[in-house]
Amino acid sequence: MTQINQSKSVKKGVEIQTTKAKTPAKKTTSAPKVAEKRKILIVASEARPFIATGGLADVIGSLPIALAKDPKYDIRVVLPLYSDIKAEWRRKMSFMGNIYVPLAWRNQYCGIFRYVSEGVTFYFVDNEYYFKRPGCYGYYDDGERFAFFSRSVMEILPFIGYYPDVLHCHDWQAALAAIYLKTIYCKHPEYQFIRALFTIHNIEYQGKFSMGILEELFGISYENAYLLEYDGCINLMKGAIECCERFSTVSPTYAKEIQTPEYAHGLHPIICRNESKLTGILNGIDVESYNAETDKALFMNYSENDFSGKKVCKSELQKMLGLPVKDVPMIAMITRLVAHKGVELVKTVAEDILHEDVQFVLLGTGDCAYEEYFKDLGARYEGKFSANITFNADLSRKIYSGADIFLMPSVSEPCGLSQMIASRYAAVPIVRETGGLFDSIKPFGAGGNGFTFASCNAYDMLYVVHEALEAYKNTANWENLMRKAMTTDFSWSRSAEAYKQLYQEMFH
Repeated sequence: MTQINQSKSVKKGVEIQTTKAKTPAKKTTSAPKVAEKRKILIVASEARPFIATGGLADVIGSLPIALAKDPKYDIRVVLPLYSDIKAEWRRKMSFMGNIYVPLAWRNQYCGIFRYVSEGVTFYFVDNEYYFKRPGCYGYYDDGERFAFFSRSVMEILPFIGYYPDVLHCHDWQAALAAIYLKTIYCKHPEYQFIRALFTIHNIEYQGKFSMGILEELFGISYENAYLLEYDGCINLMKGAIECCERFSTVSPTYAKEIQTPEYAHGLHPIICRNESKLTGILNGIDVESYNAETDKALFMNYSENDFSGKKVCKSELQKMLGLPVKDVPMIAMITRLVAHKGVELVKTVAEDILHEDVQFVLLGTGDCAYEEYFKDLGARYEGKFSANITFNADLSRKIYSGADIFLMPSVSEPCGLSQMIASRYAAVPIVRETGGLFDSIKPFGAGGNGFTFASCNAYDMLYVVHEALEAYKNTANWENLMRKAMTTDFSWSRSAEAYKQLYQEMFH
């Protein structure tokens, strides 16, 4: 039975000797040891600006750059070379060469491309059979596709001459990289001291497959089946948790929540058994991109010291959406229209909210039933409710900048980015106290940066909405609250420091 190697690494400094002087009286001196950079290899299935389907891409597009600002770190990232990656990025990549990757009984071509930006080296692994198709996910052979990707990560290390101190894998699509490391590659001396960190972005998606393909497709011996088997099938997330020295998730509160049946989607026994290895680190956002002072999508820029531009943003948004131009609180939601985003709570009390002197702007797509409900609501409350059933990045920024209140009543939210983005544009958040929403937004009454409610109850939410509407009437207090929201530190530099601390703990 293969043992999972968790040995500590021994690193040698580079010692430079000075030449001996001819005069016997002088002694030979040595220069200080040059510390090696800590090498972190981040493995993920998507990253902005190359390819994105959700929040994972935001993390992988920002975290490595924030880490690379520290000269003590050598940060590299491996991604699949999807056909949807635009030509403008492909032209910037250099072809390094190709290898063949063993995958069970197959040997598959793997091209290796390289791109360097902002101190981070990105590698893209190419195989047209697996990745020359629209989108990233949703294919019948996703298990095989990401098994190839994960195995290629292990195989390219000698080719690129880079053996990391930490292999940092994200979500189930990269879970097999950690599993391969600890079941196959740990037998090789070059791989023995690589630690593995696995980050869960959303525990709902675990990478479940039939046990019958363990050897045939994934190339993992049945000797190691115990690591991956869970509830009668392969569970890649479970396997990564078992194999990694540490695992993390995207907020401290979510790290606690996934130890309970309500949030863990059946994986809580595994999480609890490995709880000593678990850390929660709140994500950040790109504060340069989401900046009301410089954002070109806005009708007018503004800052926490001068909100006059925000008033222009609001009035222009009202004109754009066909709402009356007047000074009433504007509530906004930018969300996927699915149950776990708290849409049922909003449906329950939407008309109660619209009976107040408010305007409500919705942007999003999702379940057909929700889309139709909000379209109907917009027709019945014309001039008060604007339903925008679409995905429009430009409009989302205009809504953030024009809104006074941002409603985000998620049933579950591992981290959440919208509440942070809204804060950057002084749209004061109302959130349910779950996951990263609880960690990022604190109640106004306690000197915080927004409004919160705890239970998954529509009328508790409605009470807090009324509280926010009442607070809006006091202009001076409301501006102080907007200022507090805008100046809350949601930068990746804060999160990067927490990850560096976690990496450091793994070295000891």
